[in-house]
Amino acid sequence: MPPAATLTDVLAPLLADPARAAVLLDIDGTLAPIVRHADDAHVPEPTRAPLIVIAKRYGLVACISGRRAATARRIVSLGSITYVGNHGAEILRGGQTTPEVDPEVAEWGRRVRRFADEQLRDDELHRLRIRGEDKDVIFGFHWRGAPDEDAAELAVRALAQRAEAAGFATHFGRKILEVRPPVELHKGKGVDRLLEESDVDVALFAGDDGTDLDAFSALRGAVADGRLRQAVCVGVRSDETPPELEESADVLVDGPLGVRAALEVLAGSA
Repeated sequence: MPPAATLTDVLAPLLADPARAAVLLDIDGTLAPIVRHADDAHVPEPTRAPLIVIAKRYGLVACISGRRAATARRIVSLGSITYVGNHGAEILRGGQTTPEVDPEVAEWGRRVRRFADEQLRDDELHRLRIRGEDKDVIFGFHWRGAPDEDAAELAVRALAQRAEAAGFATHFGRKILEVRPPVELHKGKGVDRLLEESDVDVALFAGDDGTDLDAFSALRGAVADGRLRQAVCVGVRSDETPPELEESADVLVDGPLGVRAALEVLAGSA
């Protein structure tokens, strides 16, 4: 973004015709501040307020998360929008109660849970305070807030090697290891699916982590092949933001408060 540009300048393509625009958002570290325990995450009310306005005004509004879609909805606490969960493996549409899950991913998910159950019986993981998170088809191992984060990370990296030897895919995020089915699974797939089903010609995605780069790529791919006229990739900056995300973003904002400011512009309240 040029030094003189404002958020209004960057968001102008969406503001010009909201009914033909998509607002796609990561949750943790983007809408919701990062917290020590993942279960404590929530979107603050001052952020939800403009998001509610946006949900009524824009052609497509969705959250795309590494969490389960139902968990993502609970954190955001807005039932009228769509949630893509588990990095594109499931989609929970506005107003519905049951997510649609890719059948191949669902079958592998059962194997992932069996593997995770075996790992959680390891006394060392308990001693190091490594916490498990059941995401249904994905299982997460968190070490944020462990008494010795360095030792916990080493143990989790050894766990990742065991998972890969057992045939699973692994992915590291912000102090979390995800054990996943060995099928193509990333946020870009969720973005592509939403765009295929929607009648929009401009789209924004905001995210803070390496997993969000796939969403950026999906938006730019949609522009390249003519499905979108324009895309805006918003990087959410923190002391843990990967350099690759900062380099790839069209514009950077500072943390969830920066995202809130962007939402207020989109909602017309700034």
